[in-house]
Formats: sequence, C-alpha cells, structure tokens
Amino acid sequence: MKHELIMVDGNEAAARVAYQLSEVCAIYPITPSSTMAELADTWADEKQTNLWGNIPTVVEMQSEGGAAGTVHGALQAGALATTFTASQGLMLMLPNMYKIAGELTAAVFHVAARSLAAQGLSIFGDHQDVMAARSTGFAMLASGSVQEAQDLALVAHSVTLQCRVPFIHFFDGFRTSHEVNKITALHRDEIRALIDNDWVRAHRARALNPDHPVMRGTAQNPDTYFQSRESVNPFYEAVPARVQQCMESLGKLTGRHYRLVEYHGAPDATDVIVLMGSGAATARTTVDWLNRQDRKTGVLVVRLYRPFPVQALLDALPKGVRRIAVLDRTKEPGAGGEPLLLDVQSALIDGLQRGLIKRLPWLSGGRYGLSSKEFTPAMCAAVFEELSSDAPRPRFTVGIVDDVSGLSLVWHPIGDLEPASRVRALFFGLGADGTVGANKNSIKIIGELEGFHAQGYFVYDSKKSGSRTVSHLRFGPEPIDAPWLIEQASFIGCHQWGFALSVDLLEHAAEGATLLLNAPYEADKVWGQLPERLRARIRALDIQLYCIDGDRVAEQNGMGNRINTIMQTCFFALAGVLPRDEAIALIKESIEKSYARKGPEVVARNFAAVDDTLAHLSKVAIPAGDERISDYPLPLAPGGSEFVQRVTGEMLAGRGDLIPVSMLPVDGTYPTATSRFEKRDIAREIPIWHCDICIQCGNCVFVCPHAALRAKFYHQDWLATAPEAAQSVPVTAKGFPDSRYTLQLYPEDCTGCGQCVQACPVRAGADESHEGERAITMMDKAPHLAGQKQALRWFESLPWPARERVDFSTVRGTQFLEPLFEFSGACAGCGETPYLKLLTQLFGDRMLVANATGCSSIYGGNLPTTPWAKNSEGKGPAWSNSLFEDNAEFGFGFRLTADQHRGQAAAALQAMKGDLGEALVESLIKAPQRLESEIRAQRNRVAQVRERLEDVKSGKARELLSLIDQLVRRSVWIIGGDGWAYDIGSAGLDHVLASGRDVNVLVMDTEVYSNTGGQMSKSTPLGAVAKFAAGGKTLAKKDVALQAIAYGNVYVARIAFGANPQQALQALREAEAYPGPSLIIAYSHCIAHGIDMEFGLTQQKRAVASGHWPLMRYNPVLRSAGQNPFSLDSLRPSIPLAEYRQEETRYRVLAQSHPEEAQRLMQVAQQVVWQRWTTYEEMATREASQFHPPV
Repeated sequence: MKHELIMVDGNEAAARVAYQLSEVCAIYPITPSSTMAELADTWADEKQTNLWGNIPTVVEMQSEGGAAGTVHGALQAGALATTFTASQGLMLMLPNMYKIAGELTAAVFHVAARSLAAQGLSIFGDHQDVMAARSTGFAMLASGSVQEAQDLALVAHSVTLQCRVPFIHFFDGFRTSHEVNKITALHRDEIRALIDNDWVRAHRARALNPDHPVMRGTAQNPDTYFQSRESVNPFYEAVPARVQQCMESLGKLTGRHYRLVEYHGAPDATDVIVLMGSGAATARTTVDWLNRQDRKTGVLVVRLYRPFPVQALLDALPKGVRRIAVLDRTKEPGAGGEPLLLDVQSALIDGLQRGLIKRLPWLSGGRYGLSSKEFTPAMCAAVFEELSSDAPRPRFTVGIVDDVSGLSLVWHPIGDLEPASRVRALFFGLGADGTVGANKNSIKIIGELEGFHAQGYFVYDSKKSGSRTVSHLRFGPEPIDAPWLIEQASFIGCHQWGFALSVDLLEHAAEGATLLLNAPYEADKVWGQLPERLRARIRALDIQLYCIDGDRVAEQNGMGNRINTIMQTCFFALAGVLPRDEAIALIKESIEKSYARKGPEVVARNFAAVDDTLAHLSKVAIPAGDERISDYPLPLAPGGSEFVQRVTGEMLAGRGDLIPVSMLPVDGTYPTATSRFEKRDIAREIPIWHCDICIQCGNCVFVCPHAALRAKFYHQDWLATAPEAAQSVPVTAKGFPDSRYTLQLYPEDCTGCGQCVQACPVRAGADESHEGERAITMMDKAPHLAGQKQALRWFESLPWPARERVDFSTVRGTQFLEPLFEFSGACAGCGETPYLKLLTQLFGDRMLVANATGCSSIYGGNLPTTPWAKNSEGKGPAWSNSLFEDNAEFGFGFRLTADQHRGQAAAALQAMKGDLGEALVESLIKAPQRLESEIRAQRNRVAQVRERLEDVKSGKARELLSLIDQLVRRSVWIIGGDGWAYDIGSAGLDHVLASGRDVNVLVMDTEVYSNTGGQMSKSTPLGAVAKFAAGGKTLAKKDVALQAIAYGNVYVARIAFGANPQQALQALREAEAYPGPSLIIAYSHCIAHGIDMEFGLTQQKRAVASGHWPLMRYNPVLRSAGQNPFSLDSLRPSIPLAEYRQEETRYRVLAQSHPEEAQRLMQVAQQVVWQRWTTYEEMATREASQFHPPV
C-alpha cells in the first residue's frame, strides 16, 4: 500500500480521522481547536464521506455546553458522535461528560489543550483544561506530535467502541495543534482495519429505541448509587490493554509503533524525566545529547493518562533509576503535587508494596510550559542538572524566574542541537499582513516535495491583526521533531520596516545569515536609515543584507497592503531551498489553490506581483564602520510609571519571559491607560489636515477607530507657545470669539486606515482651487512625522475644554470630549472601537464595563498594553472580563452592587446628618444626576464630604468614606459581540434585560464570531458564507431588537455610526439616561466581511440603504407619555440588497462556488428585508396604546 505524505497541522491531522469515524459532529468555535470544526464543516459542504460512505452531519451549537449536550443526545440515539474543544469550552462540557462516561457511551472528544482563565485569560497551550476533566470518567490519550495527533486519534476512536469508555484525545494547543509538519497519512483501509463494524452495530444496539424501550438518566437513591458507580470498574480495567493492543495493530499496519508509556534513553539510566505531550520530543533530544557525554539519562513519555497505566509505567522504568522528575504542564494551587506527579508517586508506591520495585527512587515534581511558555533543550538539561545535584528540590519550576517562592531552576545555553543540514528561517510580520499565511504556503510547497521535510510554528498574541507575528520555519532532508522555537536562524525576513528600528531582529541569527528587509527606501539609502545597534550586529555576524519595497510592489500590482506573496517570492529567491524557477512555479500553483475561490482577478494580481518582485529585490552594500553593539531601548514613550517601565516595557520589548514573579500582580490587576506609551508606528500613510478648508464638523474624530485624531478649542493666547508645525484656525461656531481650533493626529498611534478621509465631507470652496478637495488626505508619513510629533507635544499641553461648555448632543460637539478608549490593538479601520471610544467620551469617568470575551476583550484587555484610559483627574472606565458565556450576568452583578452600595451610602449619610448638615445630606441623596452639570455638582458635594471627614476617626466616618463614591451615579455597560449576545450568552442577556434594572448593553454586531476567525453566529445573515456555514447560511438573521421590544420596558436601538452618526449618538445618550435596561445593537463592519476596511463607512451606508440594517429606536419613556415609543430612523430601502452584498467577499464567494444556491438565497434574503421593513414601518405608525405599557 502506497502511503501519502501530507503537510498538515495537528488540528487537521486529528480532524481527518474524527471526520471519517463520525456520523454527527456538534461544534462550537474556541481557539485553538476551531480549525478542527471548520474542516469538518468544509468537508461536509464538499460532500466528502466518512468511512461508511455517508456525509456526517455537522452542526454548530450556541455554546460548548450545547455541543456536548447534542453529542450526548446523538450518542444515546445510536450515532457515532464527536466534538472539538479547548479550555473554557471543555469546562462547559464537563456536566455532560460525567453523564456520557457514567452511561458507558463510546465517544471521542478532541481537545487542543489550553490554559484556563484564572488571574487572566490565555488562549495558549498547556494541560490545565484536560486535567480539570480527569475525574469525569473519560479515558485520556495524549499526542505529542502532528503524526501522533492523527494516529492516536484513530486509537481513541477504535478503543472507545471496543470498551464503551469515552475518550479525551488531547494535544498541546498551538505547539501541536498549529504546528505544520510532514506526516504519513492514514489510508482508509488502515482505518477500516482498526474499526470492527460489529462494534459499531453494538453501539447502535444500545441506542434508545421505542421499539425496545428502556430508561437512562434516572434519579437514584443512597441504596443503589454507590454500587452502580462501582459496577463500571471492569470496563476501565480493560482499557489499558485494549489501547496497547490497538497501538500494536496500528504498528503492524503502518510501521509506526507506540506504547502506553514509552521510554527513551540509556538502558541503565539513573535520572529520568516523566512527562506528556509535545515536550517529550524536547526531552528526547536533550537525553540523546546528554548521553553522548556519558550521562545516564532517560525520558518516560506517558500517552495513556486515564485510566493511569500503573503496570506499564513500572515496566518501562529502567531498573537502576535513582531519581525521577515528573513534569506537569499545569498548576493546581494548594495541591500536594500536580496530577501526573501524584499518579507517578502512587504507581511507585503501589509497585513497592507489590514487590515490583525494591526501593523508591527520589521523586521531584516540576511545572513547566504554562500558557505555551517555551520548553527548550536547555531547560530540560537544567532539570537533569537539578536531579543529579546533592539535594534535588522536591518541587520546582522551569522556564521562569521565581524570586518569590524560589522554586525556579536556572538554565544556561547548551548550543545548537539541530543538524547542520536543516534550514531555519524567521519571519517578522504584522497580524493580517499575510505573512503567516504565506509562510504556511511556503512550508507546504517545500514539505510536499519528495526528499524534503518541513515544520512551521507561528507565534502571535491574541489579537486578530495589528500585532507582531513571528514565523519559525524549518526545512531539511530528515524528519523534523523539534517542538521549540528557532534559536539559530540562517534566514530572517522583516516584513514591516518599523520592526527594524525597534525589534532585535538578529537575536536568534546564525553567523552569516541572510536578512531581508521590507524597506520604504532605495537600496543605497537603507543602510543609513538603520539604527546603529542593528548595523553593528550585521557587521559582527557577517549578515548578508537585502531589501525590497514590498508595499510599493503590492500597490503597483493592485494588492493593497498584502505583501505576503511578494516577500514569499523573495525568500525563495534568497534562501536557496529550491531552484528559483521551480520555486516560482510552485508559488503560482499555491496561489491558484489559495485564491481561486476569490476570483480570477485576485489570482492574476498575485501572479503579477510574483513576476514583478525580483526586479525590485536588491542587495544592500555594507560599508566599513565602527558602530558599537548596544541593547535595544524600551519601545516606550516617556512618562510611564515604574510599573510601565519595568513590566509593560519589558513585555513590549519581547522580554516578558524574563520578568520575575515578584514584579507581576498577584491577582491579575493591571493599570489602565498604558496603550498611550506603546507607539506602534505601523502606518505607512497618515491623514494630513488642511486647516484652511476644514469646516470643523468633527466627523473624522467621530469615526477614528483608534482615537488617533483629536480636536480641541482653546483661547488664542495658547498660540504663543505653538511650534511652527502646529496648525490652528478660528473656531467657526458662534459664541467663541477669542477661541482657536486645532485638529491633531497622533502619528505613531494611527494605523493608516483612511476612514477619516472617507468621513470628511467634500467641500466646494469659495474658489476653484479647493473645489472637490477634502480637509484630510492620506500622505506618506515619513516627511511629516517629525513635524507632527512636535505639534502633538504642544497639542497635549492644551487643556481639554470644560465638559460643561461642550454640546454633548451633536457629533460636532463630541470631538471636544476626551476619549478614554485610545490606541487599541484592533484591526485598522475596526468597526467596533468607534462605539467604545464614544461611550467613554460621554460617560467614561463613571463607567463600569463588563466585557464579554471576544474581539473587544482582546483589543481592550490583552497585555502588554490596555486602551481603556483615565482623565487628568485619574477617573475613567473600570473594566473587567469574566467569561464568554456569562457577561450579561457579570455586568448585572455590577449593577446590583452599585445599587446596594448606594443605598448603604445613603444610610451612612443619614447617620452622620448631624455632622454634615441636613441640606448637604439631602442634596447628596436626592439630587438628579442625568445632565453633565448635575454629575459635576454631585462630584463636588462628594468632595465636600471627603474634606469634612478627613480628620474624623469614628467608625461611622470610615464606613461613609468607603462608600461615598457610590453616590455619583454609576454607568454600567455590558459590552460584547454577536457571538456572545445572539448565541452563548443569549439566555443570560434575556434574563438581565427582563430584570428591569438600570443596565446598558452594547452589542457590537459583526455578524460572525470575529475573534475566533469568522464563524457563523445566529446574527450571520441569510446567504452569507462563514466558517461553519461554508455553503451559505440558510436561516435568517435573528432579530434580538424585536425580542427585547416585546418586554415593553427595555430601551432598544439599532445604530450604525457610519450611516447616521447623529442617530447613533442620540441612541447612546438616550439609553444611558433611561432608568431601566437598554439594548443597543451596533453595526460593526469587520475584516471577516471581506471588505476593504478603508470603505467600512460606505458599507455601513449601503447596509442601511438596502434595508439590511434599518435604524430604529424604542424608548419606553415615550410610551409612558402617551406617544409611540418606536421610531424608524432610516428611509425606505433605496437600493437592492444585492448592491450592498456585492461589495463583500462573504456573499460573493457563494456566487462563485454555488451560483444557483447563491441566487436563490439572495432572492429569499431580499424578501426577508422587505418583510422586516414592513413590520417596522407598521410599528412606527401605531398608536401608543398598541405597545406594552412599561411597568
């Protein structure tokens, strides 16, 4: 049988087997497992069949809990069912998992193991989630490589059918799930050989069937529950032997042999490490290196973790072992040891008691690799060094510096353990610039060639775009099993010029390596633009330096800012992995595969870019010089606190791994207002203000997604200190005779999205020279940067206008309000962040924010820096994130506490009425707080109380001081995306809206799960293609506005800042003023829509004009006044729905892949638009009495 060699990542390796052996896949997106579910959905849409010739049913649920419940039901009905998950998703599945295991039901859950949210969320890999599931009764099988992820997936599916014990098949999130490597694919005949159809029929025979009725899931009493639990013991006792038998059968078929517990190392080893997962390969490499130096070391890899294979572990241990270190990739605070350590400890004691071993070896327990922390051969060697010391520590950590508990081991470089024949390359890119995608194509191109092997790791943070990515690629003639990041690279590509100025690109460069820069300069100018420290390192390491202006090549070939194909071509031309012509032919073949669905024009543009690239690639001459090597300075703007300098700055510099434990917050509490120190400087073009034709409308400030454009008015005397680069014009509004106006850009915080230009109204000037011009135009940043920075320093010295002098009710007025959400890591042109910025301008100094997990929690709360800010008085939004599924309830807790504490503060005031005076107490308790002037007056009264009580030491005074701030009205905002509001959190949201309490809910509706990569939600429109809806969504978008309106006492609005900014502003102000629950549904354009984000505002206008997004408000206050509470704020649809949809890839792609279905769904969608418009139009003309009266 000829075996196919394929390039896949760990997720795909596991999903290929799971799909073939399943009839039902219940799915829900969660990083890093999502692609397993996406692949299953895609294969089902392509009509690929499973092992029995059937197309599995793949269904997305509203949550992981829903997916587990669906799997449970499918299993009880006799289906072969599976699901894919990680982290908090697995936690939501636990209740069903206990049931599935308790009912002895065959199933496999595939888990890309990931950290659990504790002091903070982390999307990265360790074993915390699977270890939390170890008591469910599921067997647990661990894979440590991409090949194992495929092979052991088959073992799990086979054995669960044999033994009736369900399995968790897990592998390390990102390190294995996203590692791309060359594996030998399982042939269907090999899979079939390990799946006996009698087992499948037996599974079906146990199904619930009204022809043979039974009951399961009964309620049991003390007389029988205990015995029932013990009755399953024989089934679990049989599992280890069955797993080993299956592994042996697999080995006979494929030549790949596995064991439950596998030893590697010296037969007479005295020192042994025990561990699971991807770290096993690192340990094997280290053991081989140590043993070549006459050490006696070994590694014991545990594959079957539950049921724990005691006998197999005892049999595998070398007889002469004296010291064992058990490494756990998890932490259980308060436990006597981590899980694997305790199991090994128990097994050794059991062996001693049964006489199978003569004495207990020394046993140490270590923690490593939490949240994908690196585990390198050097760290592994440090563990062996500790074991061989005179007094090994019983507990330790490795990979961090723990100066609090003193548990960490010190590790030292041990040299390069990889073969000289292996090419290693590093690529520095910016999230969403295409670098990661191009590199995945590169390793597949090379890896799929005969005689080549390849591996890829891709390092990035949680943000979907805009953050630094580093791709680690290895190529060579031998299989590559190196699950650590590259330490000696022969090729380094820097795809963003800014990184050459701020990042130590050559930290992991080998001597004589090639450095390729994407530079906005000609080759003869590049050297002079490089910082001295980089030039010194280039000379010291004898680096070969090349450059290309990839952005210009991309622009000339209609590629926008996508430089991936261009830089990929340069890599193949320089790295010498393949002959140049052969490489270019393979690149074009890859382009055809990758972009065919996007249309021939996209393919043609990419081809043209490839052909045009090499003509622009140049070698940079390196002149003689005497620059000194120095450390890179912290990439921080001045002015930060000590914490910002010592912690935030180190994280930004990429040295967060070296921050000691003592410097980090113990409870996950971090300061706000730190993004202002980051200065990412990623825009190539920036908006330049032409003050002489500006009408001061404020539109550009209003729509700026990153708060990088700001406006102030000020007294003309401030011009005396203005630098030459600062621009200023008289204020055009009446009543400000001595005031000037300045619009200022924060050039290093701007992302260059261009939305400000699109928002600027075209002004027909008084003379022909200005006719048709805009007051803002995008220009190359380089010549303007110095002047803009100079002007900015002056602008920041200007005071913000007093809030009492600003008209909050107009878009023009809001530009003069200080934003307290600034410079986030959101995508350039993001459609969500303008809403958050506006909220903070209006209410930020008294906001409590509960943020659902998703895009907004990642760009809003992802370290190193945070965009939620504070004003000059130190006041600003207080922000927290709980979970994805409970955000409404979480924010509801804010409201309940605020109300409770306000009541307690009022009581404490009354108790001190004699000390404070009755008039002050009564005004504090009863004064209105709806207008800004009223809020300011209340703050002044609170300040008076604080001043009077400053020297009072009584218990009553201390009690009042602890609560007095609660008397300033809290503005509670519950924010998140449609995945939360429409799906996983919909029940909680409904309950909170029904509570009648004063909470404000903002749903930033992108119509997909944006943060996990664009999966379908119940907000996704009919006919749109999304992940989990590869064939187009066949159900209409859920209308949560109408659901909320049905309560009668909920303020509801649907808004779109790009279509009608004034209506959006009015709705937010009305919602906050309403003394009950409010729900704002905000259209948020997104890169997942497949649009040019520069024209996001245009798409918002089309969405409204087509009727897809009718603007409306429902205000119960009007109903109480006898008026119609429902206002339809947009005009009747003026363009067909198709005109809006044709601009977005998510709709166009279906027309290319399934044209007839696309046409049918478009027609249905147009009908839905008109039906909904008819409903809204009728509501807008009703009498007030036809609506529910608010209670």
